[in-house]
Amino acid sequence: MFSPEPFYRRASAASRRANGVVPALLLALGLVATAVQAAPAAETVEVVVDHAKVVRLPERAQTVIVGNPGIADVSVQRNGVMVVTGKSFGVTNLIALDAAGTLLAESLVRVGAASNSMLTVQRGLERESYSCTPSCQPAVQLGDATKFFSDVGGQTRSRNALASGKGN
Repeated sequence: MFSPEPFYRRASAASRRANGVVPALLLALGLVATAVQAAPAAETVEVVVDHAKVVRLPERAQTVIVGNPGIADVSVQRNGVMVVTGKSFGVTNLIALDAAGTLLAESLVRVGAASNSMLTVQRGLERESYSCTPSCQPAVQLGDATKFFSDVGGQTRSRNALASGKGN
C-alpha cells in the first residue's frame, strides 16, 4: 500500500517510541560529559632532567607515591615541602595520601630536556650533546651515542674521584 509520506519519513510505532528514548539518552550522555569536564584537571609539575623543583605537599600528607621512579624521584622535607628531581625523559604521576590512606592529591610530572643551552650534534645515527653556557662542553644526555656517553661519563667520574681525593 502506498503512503502519502515519503519513505524516509515513515516510522514504525517501535521507532517512534525509540525516538523518545534517544533524546533522553543524549541528555544523559551530555550530563556525564559535563561532569567529566567539570572534574578538576590534574596539576602538572614540569621538571628538567637532572634538575630539582620544590613542590608544596597538601596538608596532612603522610605518604607520597611516584608512579615511575625511573622518570622522577621525590624527597619529602619538613614543613610540607617535597623536592622533585627529574631522572629521565617522560611523564609519570605523584600521589599524596593521608595517614588513613585517603587520596589527597594526584599530579602529573613531566620531565623534559633543558633546551635553552643544549646543543645537539647529529652525525648520521650518532648523537652528541653539548652544554653551551657560554662555551660548548660535552654534557651527556639520554639518547647520546653509546661511545660518546661512556667516554664523557668516564671522564666525569674520574674527575669527580680526583676532586674528592679518591683518585690516584
